[in-house]
This record gives sequence, C-alpha cells and structure tokens, in this order.
Amino acid sequence: MGKRNVEIVVISDVHLGTYGCNAKALNKYLKSIKPKILILNGDIIDIWQFRKRYWPQSHMKVVQRIFKFLSEDVQVYYLTGNHDEMLRRFTDFKMGKLEIINKLVLSIDGKRAWIFHGDVFDVTMKHSKWLAKLGAIGYDTLILINSFVNWCMKLMGKGKVSFSKKIKNKVKQAIKFIDDFETTATDIAIEKGYDYVICGHIHQPQIREVKNENGSTLYLNSGDWIENLTSLEYNEGKWSLYQHIEEHDDDEEDELTKHIPDMDALLKTITNIS
Repeated sequence: MGKRNVEIVVISDVHLGTYGCNAKALNKYLKSIKPKILILNGDIIDIWQFRKRYWPQSHMKVVQRIFKFLSEDVQVYYLTGNHDEMLRRFTDFKMGKLEIINKLVLSIDGKRAWIFHGDVFDVTMKHSKWLAKLGAIGYDTLILINSFVNWCMKLMGKGKVSFSKKIKNKVKQAIKFIDDFETTATDIAIEKGYDYVICGHIHQPQIREVKNENGSTLYLNSGDWIENLTSLEYNEGKWSLYQHIEEHDDDEEDELTKHIPDMDALLKTITNIS
C-alpha cells in the first residue's frame, strides 16, 4: 500500500512509557504517511511516569519510526510539554533535521502558525505540580481499568466505553478548564496576529474558527494517542483532523532499528534525567 503524502503532520500527547499509550495504532499511522514536516507537540515521551521495566516494543517502534523520518530528510520539530518538560534543558538543540524547542512560529503558505503544547496556561502546572503528577498517575490507572473493562465488553460482543471521556464531558470544572484554555489561546493568538494557533495538552481534538472584537484565528488541537487517536494534517492550503480507526494491529517486524543509533543509550538518557 502506498504512503499518503502530507505536507505537515502534528501529533501530541502520545505518552510513550505509560499503559494508556496506543503505540501500535500510532506506528501504523506513521507507517501510512510521508510528511514533509512532522511536529511532535509535547508529551511524546511521558518522563513523569517513565519506568524502564515498562517500555514495550511497540513504544520503541514509534521512536524508531521518527528516526526513520529523519533519515528520509523529514523536518522534525519536537516541542516540549509538561510530561517531557525535562527535555527543556535541551531547548534549541539541533541535530540534522531534528530540533527541540518550546514553541514554534511557522510560516505556512503566507500565513503564520503559533504552535506550542499548552501547559503554560495550566494553573495546576504552575502552582501545584505535585497535584498534576498525581492526576497523571490516576489517569493512567483509570486507563488500565478501562482497558480491562473493554476486554470484558469485547468478550460479551459489546462496544467499547471510555470512562475518562465520560468524566470530562460531565464534570463542570473539566469543561470550564477546556473552555478557558481555548479562550486564552485564541485571544492571545488574535492579539498577536496569528492565523493559526495549534496546541495539545488537553486531549481534545478540535478545528474551529474563533472570532472576537479584535479579529479571528483558526484554533487547532491535535488531541492525543491514548483515547482519541488523532493528528492534525495540512495539505493544499487546508487543515484536517485525522482519526485513526482501530483495527487488528499486527506485530509485523520491519527494519526500523537501523535508523536509530543506540537504543540502550536512549533509555539510559531518559531514565537518568533529573
């Protein structure tokens, strides 16, 4: 099957190293595309919860796939998020086509895009980081329970359910946080004259035009690869939201390992960051 040519791809909130990460689905998606620019918009590797004892082959394949893109001359921007904030010490690091940065302003067909993870707007992150980390552990536990329940539902011939989505959709404070986040991002983007503002962080895929008394901007959120399995794609002057449909993901081996130098060194670097 031929690969789809895509000018720009944005993914975020993969959370490699956690039980909730749908690495097999992401790897299948990455294998299906041929991007010119790949933007990894934060929380790709979950350093907060990283444990070397849990690093499945499927998670490593995602890393290898990214290195394969680099070997194919794809421009890769790694924008740091809160779960991989320790990489911020390497801000402005460049290696070939790979750049590690905190935010990115990109000119796309004459329009300006402001791209960042979004945790800068999170009050919990600023004032109670321990609470945010505790919430991340609780979320990962909820995903584990959810996976077991869905396995049981599958045995009974029933569809999947998502506890965290139901919680987000019903808890007023969660809804308010998402609304406040989007309003803050779009207000600043309009004030600064950006045509696009692209975020992650809140795991809510979205593309919509936002207007206020000062102008308008296109707000985009790439969602996540835990529940929504979404990315943003730009082609021929238009943004679209891709959603992966879960199918049977085989464990077909390929020759990815030759595209990354030393896997043990990579794991050692991640686990020793302090």
